[in-house]
Amino acid sequence: MPGYAPESRVWVYTAGRPLTDTEAQTAQTALNDFVRQWTAHNQALRATAEVFQNQFIIFMVDETQAGASGCSIDKSTHILEALGHQFGVDLFERMRFAWAEGEELHFANRDEFAALVRDAVIEPETLVVNTLVQTKRDLQEKWLTPFAQSWHRRLV
Repeated sequence: MPGYAPESRVWVYTAGRPLTDTEAQTAQTALNDFVRQWTAHNQALRATAEVFQNQFIIFMVDETQAGASGCSIDKSTHILEALGHQFGVDLFERMRFAWAEGEELHFANRDEFAALVRDAVIEPETLVVNTLVQTKRDLQEKWLTPFAQSWHRRLV
């Protein structure tokens, strides 16, 4: 997402299951159409959205020109609800955790993840996906965070 200010706001949504390539392409097209017309208080937002690794949807708004408002954020959730309904998938899955093993991401629900922590499959230095990043800078620098320093450890 080049050209966006480091302070640009970011929202990360996790799919309840991997999207198929066709679903991801359909979603990306719909998201591209959405961000081209996304507004807050009748001002166009400088925004982008991306289906990432068929598992995440990431919205970014560069608020140096116009800030996202509650109503504009609601609009973004509406498109996700519609896409989720179309594909039969929850795009607001908050208890699906991801961690990296080499270049590959793995996913587990909260109970499965907790068991992996107990069994020392997930160790303090294991890199987990930080879906709570709030800015472009955080997305670039803190997307993968050691488990010992992550919000995940408070939940398991």
